[in-house]
Order: sequence, then structure tokens, then C-alpha cells
Amino acid sequence: MTISLRNSNVERLRQQDFDVLIVGGGINGAVSAAALAGRGVKVALIDRGDFAGGVSSNSSNLAWGGIKYLESHEYLLVNKLCKSRNALMRAYPSTVKEIRFFTTIQKGFRFWSFFVFLGSVLYWLMGRCVTKAPRYLTARYIEEQEPEINTENAAGGLEYSDCYLYDNDSRFVFNFIRKSLNYGCVAANYVASESATFENGQWHTQARDGESGETFSIRSKVLINAAGPWVDANNRRDGIHTRHSHLFSKGIHLIVDRITDNKRVLTFFASDGRLFFLIPMGPKTCIGTTDTQVNSPEVEVTDDDRDFVLANANALLDLPRPLTRADIIAERVGVRPLAVEGRDGQADWVQLSRKHAIECDRTRHHLSIFGGKLTDCLNVGDEITEWVAELGVHVPMPKHRWYGEPGKELRDEFMLQAQLMNLDALTDPSSPEPLSERFWRRYGEAAFGLLEDIREDPAQAKLLIRRAEYTRCEIELAARREMIVKLEDFMRRRSKIELVVRRQEILDAPGLREACAILFGERGEEKLAEYLATL
Repeated sequence: MTISLRNSNVERLRQQDFDVLIVGGGINGAVSAAALAGRGVKVALIDRGDFAGGVSSNSSNLAWGGIKYLESHEYLLVNKLCKSRNALMRAYPSTVKEIRFFTTIQKGFRFWSFFVFLGSVLYWLMGRCVTKAPRYLTARYIEEQEPEINTENAAGGLEYSDCYLYDNDSRFVFNFIRKSLNYGCVAANYVASESATFENGQWHTQARDGESGETFSIRSKVLINAAGPWVDANNRRDGIHTRHSHLFSKGIHLIVDRITDNKRVLTFFASDGRLFFLIPMGPKTCIGTTDTQVNSPEVEVTDDDRDFVLANANALLDLPRPLTRADIIAERVGVRPLAVEGRDGQADWVQLSRKHAIECDRTRHHLSIFGGKLTDCLNVGDEITEWVAELGVHVPMPKHRWYGEPGKELRDEFMLQAQLMNLDALTDPSSPEPLSERFWRRYGEAAFGLLEDIREDPAQAKLLIRRAEYTRCEIELAARREMIVKLEDFMRRRSKIELVVRRQEILDAPGLREACAILFGERGEEKLAEYLATL
């Protein structure tokens, strides 16, 4: 059972001394753990909830170079993000995929439509031309290609390329956690940092096991605060003073049935002038986002949020009938932690970007990571490794490549074995892609074990929940390797089932109880009841 992996790691946290303890299992903490562990550093990582349970599971699922930052003339940032996006494309060709963005410019917009197109050409050039070239679009062409778009007030538009995450953001983040575990990192979710003190050259972090309620101390030479929007609160608690702090922007997305069959992102400027997306999500469409300044990372979707997104979608689209709240299948909400210098919470809100900052307290061997986004994650991992080395921790293999999919030879061997056993013939008709592609993208080398399971019993390739795109053998693999403590961890983060399958279908699925038995053993009924109480 997965919980045994977690419990054994909790016991190691109690007993061992570490070079580095990372607090926070979002994207910044995950890449820090993978980079350090992959280069031979003895690392521990804890999160008070599930891995990627906050900001990193509520993004737009895009890996993009920040075209919108051209307007604020942040050319160096755009250049850096484009390089980062290209690196992700090379490292994760099965996961980080190019997708076309179809953008409509309304009459009276603050820039002439052809001028915006010229900006997309500059963006393409800054991206080293690794994607398809942008195109200028007339309103008539937009109407022909995407009849769902309302072109009544369109001055023109453009088509350009960026990238998206084929599965979901939290799955992408967890794969870094899984990589760090492979390298020897001791990671555990649902372990909260309650306080931390630096004594005699060592950090003592008081942690609480959220499952047992027990407290214990974790000892490390270096402490990294990668708690996302809770970085400031943790630093205040532990007496760490920094130049940077966070402002918070709340963003929401609504998921509805698929609006267009074309697999591209429809991009508009919402009524408040900010970018607004319709993003493919398998058989569904993800619509958003809002950008509302808030004072706390604790946020929820309000009726005003829902009405804003629905009103903009209905105004910008030409649908057979308007979207209503009844069309909403799932919702995502989170805050973007925006790094600013100073502690007065003042900044030009429109001009703020998602760039990251790392601050070091050399005296106390403490690092704080502010801001950041999925696109820039590899840079964060490399920079953290350099900082840890500067703090005196030996990094045995500083040049080791700690990220990326397995090499082409291994992929070719997997695909050959899958072909010879006719694996793709077992793909459920509801799936938009063959099993071989999905297995390899999600699990890499571990996918060979799935082939063996299906050879022994072809029923292992059956879906337990209709249209969920998760087979029995995948759920068994998740139980062993993915540290699932609550059913929500699997339904919403390791998978995106909860995001693309209607709630009633989930409740009615006969395989849900069986999935719980696989994931939690004798605690299956208890965990199922816990999950149903949250729906």
C-alpha cells in the first residue's frame, strides 16, 4: 500500500540527519528536491498537505514564454522564459507539447491587431524559432476556422505557438517528487512544519504527522522554505528577514464540456483587459482565468468569479446556448504568489510578473524561494543546487542531469514491447490516445511493469471508472509508488479524474469502491467515506 511508503519515510525523517530539508512540495520544492537528490545531496522534503496541493495544482496547465510580458518591456524575462520553455520541450517531449494559440483582437483594443501580430513575430524570434511561425488572421478566416468564436466585433487576430502540459500540472510536479525519491530523497506528504530553530550550526524543524498527530524533530544543515504563498508566514514564524515578500493574485478556472474539437487554445482579452483562455483538457475545456488581488492565500471560487468567467465566455463565443453555472463540471482556484521587493505590499499590479527570486541567509544556512512558475522550474532547481553548495554542503555530482524523460532507446524498447503484445488494441474507446503513449508519458521506465501486469492478466488494462483514463494496473502502481494518503490525492492530483468526469458519474461508478480497496486496503471504506463527505 502507498501509505506504507509514506510511513517508512516518516520514520526516516525522525531517525536520520539531512544535508537539506525542504518545506513545501509544490513546483519549487519538487524541483529543488529532484535537483539536489539527483546530484548526490542527502535531502528531505515535507508538505503539510499533499504534494502540489496548492498553487501547483490550480494553474492554466501552460508552459509558455510569457508573451504578455512584452507589453511591459520585460524582454530579458521573456528571453529567459522562452529558453526555459524550450528546455522543457526537449526534456519532456511526451508531456510538454506545442500547441497553437488562436487569438482574437476586438475593435477598439489598446493596440492595432497587426501590431499585436508583430509582437508575436518578435516572441517567436526570441523563442529561437523552435515552434511553428505565427500567422496573422482576418476576422473572416477566424470565423471559418473557429465558428464558435464571436467575430462580430473582431478587428483581426493571430495564431502562434506555445506549450501545454498534456496531463495536468500536479501530475507534472509529482513526477519531480517521484524522481527525487528514485535518487534517495526522503519525502512525505501531510507532514507540517510547526517551527524551526537554528542551533549549533544545525536546523531543528518541529514537524507534525498529519495522519498520526505525532510530533518529531527533523535535523538538517540547510533549511529551504519553498512553501509558495506561505513562505512569508513561515519566515516570520522562524525569525527570517528577507527583502522580498509576496503579493497574491487569485485565479480561477471553470471546466465545462468541450467547446471546440480543434485542439488549440482560444485566447481573448477579457472585459478587464487581461488574457482569457479556453484550454483543451481532454474531452473538456478549461476556461479562465481571473486575476484578482487578494490579501491571503486562502481563497475560494465565488459566484462573482463564476459569473465573470461565464459572462466573458458567452460574450466572446458564439455558442448554441449561453453557458450557465449548471454547465460547470469542476472548478480550480488558487493564488499566484508574486515576488516583490519590500514589505509594504505595494506594487504596480498590472506590471507584476511571475519571475522568481531566491534569498539566502548565509549565517543561518536558510534559503527562501519567492514567486516562480512551472515554465521556469528547471532554473530554480539548478540555482538552488548552486546556493546549497555555497552554504558548504558537498554536492558529489554537480553536473548530473537530474530531469527529463528516459532516453530514446528505452522509449523505443518500450514501444516495441507494447506493439508486440498488441497493447493499444486494449485501449478503451473513450480514451483520446493509445495506452502505449499514455503509459510512457506518465510513468517512464516504470511503465515496463505495467506491460508485465497486462501480460499476466489482460483485465489489468480495464478502466475502473468510465472515461477516467486510468486502468486497474495504473491504480495498483499508484498504490505502490505515489504516496496517496487521501482519495482526493489520486482523483484530483495524481490523475485529473475529478476535473473531467462529472461528480455524479464518479459517485455512480461501481469501480470507485474497488479503486479505494486497491489504494488503501482495509481502510478503503473509511477513505471512501472521507472523500464522499467532501463532495
